[in-house]
Amino acid sequence: MIGSESVNQADLHAYVDGQLDPAQRLCVEAWLAEHPEEAASIHAYRLQNTRLHDIYDTVLDEAIPPELEAIVTGQTASRPGRAGIFHRSWMRLAASIVLLVTGGVGGWLLHGAPAPPTARLAASFADQAMGAHRVFVAEVKHPVEVPADQETHLVAWLSKRLGTKLRAPDLVSVGFDLIGGRLLAEGAQPAAQLMYEEADGRRITVYVRASGGASDTSFRFVSDQGVSAFYWVEQDFAYALVAPMERSQLMAIAQQAYSDLDQR
Repeated sequence: MIGSESVNQADLHAYVDGQLDPAQRLCVEAWLAEHPEEAASIHAYRLQNTRLHDIYDTVLDEAIPPELEAIVTGQTASRPGRAGIFHRSWMRLAASIVLLVTGGVGGWLLHGAPAPPTARLAASFADQAMGAHRVFVAEVKHPVEVPADQETHLVAWLSKRLGTKLRAPDLVSVGFDLIGGRLLAEGAQPAAQLMYEEADGRRITVYVRASGGASDTSFRFVSDQGVSAFYWVEQDFAYALVAPMERSQLMAIAQQAYSDLDQR
């Protein structure tokens, strides 16, 4: 049984991979609530797992190339030239897949070792925002780390972690109330997610990180797998408003968020 004082790296691995029973998961979540920096890393690993599944799960339904099947079954002919080169290429690919699966990207990161090159590839800001949205809007008991009834503490805490004063957009006029937020990580950079909810339970999120000195207030739109986002830069922060909505509907909410932030 995991105790609140005995959470270790193996427990965190199991939590990220969804291998804990409900009682063990609650113990780890209680521990993470007291260790926000570790919680941000764990959320990043869960997001990474989700994105890897989104990208590669479809490969499982593809037919096995005859050349690869022949390599596995040992039925390849010993032919020089192009066939031999193809054989070696497939062997290197198979070895890479085995290393990725058995080593685990999360394992590299949790143990502090340098991640493989593919794990270090930076995703776009909008992709990160949409990925975080998919992970956390589905949470029932723990959608946020700090609830909206502690908004002053939430904003102060996230501002400290992001290194500059954060503001939470007021979206009440477009039907969405703040329900809270959480600290995330975008690579080595801290980020924040603010979650809002409509009366019927539909949720939207605002993903925020420091702009890094960029200055571009123009709106950009992206949509992928039923989730859309408008993103822009406003003074010290880059913002992304994410929701399962059509462009026109999301635009109205994004304009309200931008207007509210611009008036403060």
